[in-house]
Amino acid sequence: MRKSAVLLALMTTTVLTGCYHYPIPAPCPAIAQATVVSVTVARDYTAQVGTLHLKACQGGVCKESDLELFAGSDSIDQGCTPEGGCSATASPNGTRLGMLMLDSLTEELMDLTATGTAPDGSALPVRTLEFRPRGAYPFGEHCGRFITASVNLDANGLRQSDPE
Repeated sequence: MRKSAVLLALMTTTVLTGCYHYPIPAPCPAIAQATVVSVTVARDYTAQVGTLHLKACQGGVCKESDLELFAGSDSIDQGCTPEGGCSATASPNGTRLGMLMLDSLTEELMDLTATGTAPDGSALPVRTLEFRPRGAYPFGEHCGRFITASVNLDANGLRQSDPE
């Protein structure tokens, strides 16, 4: 009996100190990365854009398509309850968003060309950009690296989006 009590105390101490010294990382979200180039048309430029066509080339492979543009929005924090439930709502911000689906996406240099038409049918200026998609660990290194390719389009042309 005495040996059992000592053994139980030793195992409990080992388990408790083991947890203290070796924290378990937070679980990874069950989401897949989308291999896309996303374009945000600036609020003050949306009235000049009727259609938008995007061509992206990376590693000798090019993909292009007309983009479906949809209304952009900002997330407005609605706060959290004492029980820990949090919420947010979307508020239109005047931008328009489009995405070009790719077969793959790496951190290798990418050449991007945007063309399109104004609402009156006239051609928009051809805009080009060479940039490097960004890699990050938004959910921790144990969850893997996510690569994003996001650009902004305005009257001055294309530019890589700032990291958030």
